[in-house]
Amino acid sequence: MTDHALTVPDDAHGIRLDKWLADNVPELSRARAQSLIDGGAVAIAGHVVDDSARKVKAGEKITIAVPAPIALDLPAQPMDLDVVFEDEDLIVVNKPAGLVVHPAVGNYDGTLVNALLAHCGDSLRGIGGVLRPGIVHRIDKDTSGLLVVAKTAAAHAGLAEQFAAHDIERRYDALVWGVPTPLRGVINAAIGRSPHDRQKMAVLKRGGKEAETGYAVVAAYGVLAAQVQCALKTGRTHQIRVHMSSRGHPLIGDQIYGRNRKLPKSTPPDVVDAVMGFERQALHAATLGFIHPTTGKSLRFARPAPDDFKKLENALAKLAV
Repeated sequence: MTDHALTVPDDAHGIRLDKWLADNVPELSRARAQSLIDGGAVAIAGHVVDDSARKVKAGEKITIAVPAPIALDLPAQPMDLDVVFEDEDLIVVNKPAGLVVHPAVGNYDGTLVNALLAHCGDSLRGIGGVLRPGIVHRIDKDTSGLLVVAKTAAAHAGLAEQFAAHDIERRYDALVWGVPTPLRGVINAAIGRSPHDRQKMAVLKRGGKEAETGYAVVAAYGVLAAQVQCALKTGRTHQIRVHMSSRGHPLIGDQIYGRNRKLPKSTPPDVVDAVMGFERQALHAATLGFIHPTTGKSLRFARPAPDDFKKLENALAKLAV
């Protein structure tokens, strides 16, 4: 545990608490500062505060207790990884559908983290949290595509800061039911836990977190379906799935936010088989761009969708004529 005692200078008056802490405690990213505030690790004038958005005041005495990294006891499990880029600071992988990103309580193996522990060695342990070493963002188990993982504490803080500031380029390929109108637009709707099912996320009229998804229809397959490219500004849980479903265009194969629709009797049998046999949400993290947290170099990576996605796309293309 490292304790920091800080005094707010005159020129910092009115800055958000989480931002000010991230700017003044070297090992903290803004996201990490928010987590510590939520956990009761920050006090002002001896009183614990839990509001990250609170504005600091000149002369205030702020203390923050930063826990030391906790050693992991997770098993390192070698797996075949599609490594797109790697250096001493970070690694970018192309995750297959079906692979969970990080362990959760009661499920400590068979995840991408376990594979990364085997690939990167013990240097990854303790970075970013007990069950999520190096993880600064994630994609759902049944979503394929690009993911960046930090290999050092400094890289973790730098990447987390970019994610918190919405400075990361993230573009996804999706296959959805119906054809969105207009063909290009922005969905700006807050997302939070569904009041009807706590296992699901939902667009909320009140509360929730700001969420913004840009979309553009790439191809229309008759009126039945479309290929859509989605660009994330924010990164809320299930954001694309929830936003597209809220517009009446859930992802094909998504068993949580949309069910497979009844196809017209005239639909070719192979198209019916391809659509009804697709058992995951049709979503692929195709493009990832960010600034290298150590070198300052701009990095951008792109990977095509996997074979199952392409097979479904090719089947649907028969309806475009």
